[in-house]
Amino acid sequence: MALMWYEMSSFLLQEQAAEEILHSNRHSLPFGLQLTKQQALELAETRSRALHACGRVEFGAGMIGKLAEAFCSSPYLSRETYAETLNELVELFYLYKSETGERVTDDGLIRYMRAAFDGPCGGSLELLGGRALYRLAHRLRSGACEEDQDV
Repeated sequence: MALMWYEMSSFLLQEQAAEEILHSNRHSLPFGLQLTKQQALELAETRSRALHACGRVEFGAGMIGKLAEAFCSSPYLSRETYAETLNELVELFYLYKSETGERVTDDGLIRYMRAAFDGPCGGSLELLGGRALYRLAHRLRSGACEEDQDV
């Protein structure tokens, strides 16, 4: 009985998160980008897995809407890759939020991710996660930059 209640409440939370995620379409539509209900559910599941992997808890859609809003104007996004790219950005966000030891704000990390993605990474998620965010986390942990000042 308890397992069934947990599964039902988990499903309802995912549905609620998906509805919140779909609100990000109002920012992305002018750029020709739109998420479907299924893609929003997949993003909610990605966020859930990423949070679990990092030992974090969050309610609602979390940072997905902010990520969508920040990245929708990127010249490197297309209709075909939008949802997949957002899924990877969600994973990178939560991984590096934990890796930076909470030394950077959510908005600061998103700004850095967008600047690096459009700048030196040239739209490459591999370079963003493997180089730019890795370097940021290292600089923050070593004290080479303080919190959002140099991000």
